[in-house]
Formats: sequence, structure tokens, C-alpha cells
Amino acid sequence: MKKIYNILLSFVFAGCLLGSCDYLDIVPNETANEEDAFASEQAALNYLYSCYSFMPAYQNSHTFIGYAGDEIVSCFNGEPIKLYFQGGYTSGNIGNVDATYSNMYKGIRQCYLLKKNIASVPGLSDDKINDFANQADFLIAYYHSVLMQHYGPIILVKELPDMNTPYDKMAARSPYDECVDWVSEQFRIVSEKLPTERMGSSYGLATSVAAKALRARLLLYAASPLFNGNSEYYSDFANNDGTLLMSQTYSKEKYKVAADAALEAINFAEDHGYRLYYVGDDAIGTATYPYPKDPIQRQLRLTYLDKNGTKEVLWANTRLEEMYSIQNKSIPYLSFGGGYGPSLTMVERFYTENGLPIDQDPTYDYENRFQTTILDDDTRGEGITLKLNDHREPRFYAWISFHNGFYECQTENVVADGTKGITYQDKMDRSDRKQRKRWLTQYKKEDNSGKMNRGNNYSPTGYLNKKGVHPGSAARKSDNVPSLRYPLPIIRLGELYLDYAEACVGYGDASYVAEGMKKLNVIRERAGIDPVLTAWAKAKEPLTDYSSVGPDGRLMQIVRQERMIELYMETHNFWDLRRWKLGEKYFGVYPRGLNVEATKDEDFFKDTQMTSHIREFRTPANYLMPIPVDQVSNNPQMVQNPGY
Repeated sequence: MKKIYNILLSFVFAGCLLGSCDYLDIVPNETANEEDAFASEQAALNYLYSCYSFMPAYQNSHTFIGYAGDEIVSCFNGEPIKLYFQGGYTSGNIGNVDATYSNMYKGIRQCYLLKKNIASVPGLSDDKINDFANQADFLIAYYHSVLMQHYGPIILVKELPDMNTPYDKMAARSPYDECVDWVSEQFRIVSEKLPTERMGSSYGLATSVAAKALRARLLLYAASPLFNGNSEYYSDFANNDGTLLMSQTYSKEKYKVAADAALEAINFAEDHGYRLYYVGDDAIGTATYPYPKDPIQRQLRLTYLDKNGTKEVLWANTRLEEMYSIQNKSIPYLSFGGGYGPSLTMVERFYTENGLPIDQDPTYDYENRFQTTILDDDTRGEGITLKLNDHREPRFYAWISFHNGFYECQTENVVADGTKGITYQDKMDRSDRKQRKRWLTQYKKEDNSGKMNRGNNYSPTGYLNKKGVHPGSAARKSDNVPSLRYPLPIIRLGELYLDYAEACVGYGDASYVAEGMKKLNVIRERAGIDPVLTAWAKAKEPLTDYSSVGPDGRLMQIVRQERMIELYMETHNFWDLRRWKLGEKYFGVYPRGLNVEATKDEDFFKDTQMTSHIREFRTPANYLMPIPVDQVSNNPQMVQNPGY
């Protein structure tokens, strides 16, 4: 009897953040066989949880590939994901930083083993047998979709693989469109069987809402320029028998399929109680955490942080954050942290207060944006700062910390006797800092959030990220675990609105475009800015209708910028810029920041090219990840991705 994979059950569901869970300390015995794994209902439940343990580690920004976009510059030079920024990944070294290929296929096999054995569990009800099997089917589809996101066309595993398959009978990769069709159908089938919601200790398990949402995302990827008729990069990308692995002919109908799937997912989610998050949903309360004070900034900051109030998250990764979390790396420095600086490219990407790009707003002083101004605003900041940081949209102030801007978080101090207290730090004399609610961050070298003489744990750009940092989390001295944790969204309703808008504009039919832009304008309204046509009527280059459509139209550029802003730091940027075929433009250039070595304002407020942060992007290689070399050498049917 084959051994069951030895898996540490680190997959901890969000219900466990709120209370206790029986499976927290369960580690399947490495010598267990299939009979042991399914000997009782509890053993089968443990095995089901182990099927989830192969999910990508969204909570670990140290290694998770999704954080290697152009949004952030990290001071942590030892991070494994630096390899992605530098374009230095190959088929030989990819396994050192990313085990996605092997983990996803292990997870798929684990799920098929559950399906094979679940009916044999003594006393397990038919309802639970079916639910366990349906969750396994969901994960099989999900793990395939993750593989496709990384590698494009993959080997489809449609049944429990035979470990004794002869060397010359091993499977080859299926064409990308075939992969899309099969995985999409698996999501569709299982979406009709799963419950719409899971609560308590089951939160984070598969639901029909998540299945429909992930299907919509998959189909949008398939419609995108990288995968839709990309003969420029993949004209000779084929299996050994000559089967082409990427379609050579563009089809706008793929956008229609994606749009229909996104609208179906939106309607289904909203029919079952999911909705965008607004400040009226706030379950955190201003008494304990009064900041952000501005209601629009607050609803933007708390969109998915408010785990008890939000109904926007459709599926969440509920592993607990640890040392290498976004919160730790973003929150102001006391004894560690404060090292994730938004790039100037990202800072400039946010709109003005009028909902326009900074170079399109005639009221915005674009040419003089690196000159200084003085803020005196209890919701944004106080003191000398760049004009670049003034007159920006609410998402900028909710998610970006800038020089003399506010960072809403707590402050922990460890007093002489070793006890913890959250108290005033003597580097700041602001009354609200004394009340332990927020910082006034400053980023010149000797300032409270400056580099000083540290080699890491400082902002390399003169900005810090605030998105994903709970205002109840504290800058800390005592340990390296975030003080307030929450489930990270894998997909939320706001993304589906943007998926739908992009697919509708890509398709180009007037009725689709009108409906898609309605959803995008809801996102803008929640962000406190005007609808697209209202804002763009006042632009330097006005847009008065929705006629410039298709993947290369002007409207698509607006949709893409909206997406890059709204989904900032939610692990989409790395993939979106690739599927839009924009890798060289954004990933092949040095990042930009302010001069954090400076001690004077006139030296600090300078647009600085960060040449010590290597950025390389090779086309077509870096658009897809390399198949690990051992997977190619061990399978005579396996072909490598182009460029590796």
C-alpha cells in the first residue's frame, strides 16, 4: 500500500483566528497507509485538511511570487523572491525558490486519493462523503489553474495517476486552450454541488461562490494577449509530436466567454449575500481604532482587513501570518520591519482627487510634482511634503505612507522589566502618537522612519505600504509575529467587477462595454472618485464616450490602470502585466524612489533611479515560469517553456 504524503497541516482556517480548532496540532503519521488515513471520520477530516495544505503560501511575502511585481521595492536583499525581480530564474534554480510545480501535482494526487477512498470511511454520512469529494474536485481544478497561471499549457491530470506508468508512456502537455476548457468545466460542475458559504471553523473551505469566481478569472486570463493568438512569442511552441501548445489566432469571443462567466459569478455571489465593503459594514469600530478618520479612506483600508464585517471576500487563505508577512514588512520600524516601499511608478499610478491620471488632470501641477508643499490636514498629514503627495485620490491616502503623512497603526514598547505596553515613543511628540493610534512618518535618513545606519528594515523609496496592514497592528519590539491577523483574500468581489469590465471592453460590443463600465464605476464610486466619463470629460485629452474598445483601445488602458490601483498589493500585478504582454516596459527597468540617503529636504525630494536594485526581463522567457529541470529530464514527453 502506497504511503500517504507526509504533510504538516499548516493550513489554519480563519475560524481558528476566532476560536479553537481541533486539527491545529494534527500531523499525519509519515508511515500511515490509505487504510489508516480513512479509518474514521476524524482521520478522513484530517486528510481533507491536508489536501488544502498545498495551496500557495499567500501569507509569505518572502517567497510568494505574487509580491514580485513593480509595485514595491524591498530593502530585504536576502529574500528568495529577489530572483523574480532580477529575472534570474532558470529551470535549474527555480526549485530553490518556488515549489509550485511539484506541490500542485502532489496536491492533485492527494485529492484523487481522497476521492478514491472517502466512501470507505466507517460511519461517514452520504452528505459528508459527497462534500469531501466535491472539495477535492474544487482543489483539483484550483491546483490546475495555479499551474496554468505559472506555466501556461500543462499536463492535465484527469484521474488518479498510475505511479508505475512506463517511461515512454508518460503524459505530454495539453494545448493551453484544452487546459482552459477542461479546468473551466471542472469549476462549473463543482460549483453546482458545493455550498455557497462556510462559516466558523469551516471558513476557507471550498464554496460554489469561489468556484464560479475562479472560473471567471481563468477565462479572463485565457482571453488576454499573452494567451489569445500570441503567434509573436509562441509560433513554434509545440510538443515533440508537433502539436502546438498556444493558439495562433486571436479570438475576441474569448472575452465574451470571460465576461459572461464574470457576470454569472457576480450575480451568484450577490444573490447569496456577498457585497462590496463599505464603512457601514465596519465591525471593528472607531472607539478602539479611530483611524483612518476619513470614512472613505477607512472603508478602503478595511475592505478585507475587517474579518467580521466584510462580505466582499469570496475565498480566503486562512494560514496565519508569520515573520515574513506583508504587515511586518510594511509597518513602521521599531526593531524590525518598515522595508516595503512603494515604487515611484506605483505612487504616480494612483489618480488625482479628480479621478484622473496625474498627467491628464489639468488642475494638477504635474510638471512641478517634485517640488514641495505644506500639508495641514488631520486625515492626510502635516508638514512639508512633495506636491506629488497632495491632491490625490482616497486610495492613495488609505494605502500609501509618505513623508509627513499619517500611518494608522499602534506602537508597542517593551519596558525595562520586560513587560509589554503600548506607549509613546520619544522620537515623536504628537498627541495622537501618545494615544497610540498613528504615526506621522518621515523618511529622510535620520528621521523616525528613515534608514539611519541600517542595512535593511528601512524604506528604500521614501514611502511605505499601508495596504494589508491592520490599523490595530503594532510596530513592535517584542517579537516578529503580526499583532493582529486576518484571512488574506484569494479572490474578492471587487476583483470580479474589474474582471467583468476588462472582459466587456476587450469584447467590444457596445452593450457589453456599457454594462462592464457600470461595474468599474461602482469601484470608483467606492473609492471616492467620479465615474470614468465624468472625470475624463475634463482631462487634457478628453474621453467623451466608450467607443475606443478592444484589447488595444484607449478604454482598455483606463480599465487596466483602475485594476492596478484597486488591486495594488493583492498579488495580481506580477501576473497582470505579463498577461497584457507589458513585461519589458514595467519589469525591465530600474525602480524609482526618493533619495533616502539624504538628511535635507532639498536632497531627499528627488526622483532617484535605484540602480542597486537590479531589474531584468527577457522576452519571451520571463512571461512564463520555467518547468523545473528534473521534471523535463524525467519525462521524455515534456517540453520546456520558450526561452529556458
